[in-house]
Order: sequence, then C-alpha cells, then structure tokens
Amino acid sequence: MKKFILALLVVTAGYWLQQTSSRGPESERASRTVQSSPSTSASGDDNLARAYEQQLSNLQVQGEGEVIKVLKDDTQGRRHQRFLLKLASGQTILIAHNVDLAPRIASLREGDRVAFHGEYEWNDKGGVIHWTHHDPDGRHTAGWLEHSGRRYQ
Repeated sequence: MKKFILALLVVTAGYWLQQTSSRGPESERASRTVQSSPSTSASGDDNLARAYEQQLSNLQVQGEGEVIKVLKDDTQGRRHQRFLLKLASGQTILIAHNVDLAPRIASLREGDRVAFHGEYEWNDKGGVIHWTHHDPDGRHTAGWLEHSGRRYQ
C-alpha cells in the first residue's frame, strides 16, 4: 500500500510540474502587462507609478514619453543605448535598448517622443525598460521602440 501511495504521489507531482512548466514565463508575463499610451496615459502612467511604488519588476509594459536626456551607451557586456523618458505623469524611466540585437536610434534628441514596449524593472529612480528588441531564442516577449514613425526591434 505504501508503494502505491508513493507511486501516486510521484505521478501527481510529475503531472503538476509538467502543467506548470508548459505555461512557462510567457503566460505569467502576459498576465502582468501594463500600458501607458497616449489614449490611456493617465491609467497607464498610474500602473507604472504603482509598479514603481510597489517595487515590482519583470512586467511587460507599453507606453510613450518625451526624451529628457540622452546618456552615454552602456558598453559593459552587451551594448545598450540609454536615455531617460518622462511620462505624462512626470515619472522618469531609463530606457536601455540593446544595440547588439536591434538597430540604434541614430537621430535621437532631447524633446523627441519615443513609444516603447519592453520589460519594466524597478529601481529607486523610476525604473528601467529593457527587452526593447526581439529575442533571438524566442523565449521572451519581443519588444520595440518607435521614434519618428520608425520601429526599432
């Protein structure tokens, strides 16, 4: 009887693990998407503000903001084009765009509008958006940046 119960527990645990892993991180991320767009900037900005206040990370986000500062590239490891965006709410967000995997925005200037779709990571300065590019391995939600009518991904 003990062997039967043990075997049943093993089969049940295996089934549960298979079901959990088949959903994968994509389904978790899909349920954790927040947006900040021109048509819903107040509610989207509210969601990003809430993510900041609650120190949440790994959230797929979409929105738009004004470039307030173009920073030097991060050249440690994979290269990232970096700039600060100010949302309609006043929150600032660092964009870290991987230029080893996606084209650089060559003509980026302060005052430009940039739309984004990527992953939000909390930090004490407003947060960082990264994964603004395709995933060559196909395991992560593809992101992008839009500037002057062109999409960078």
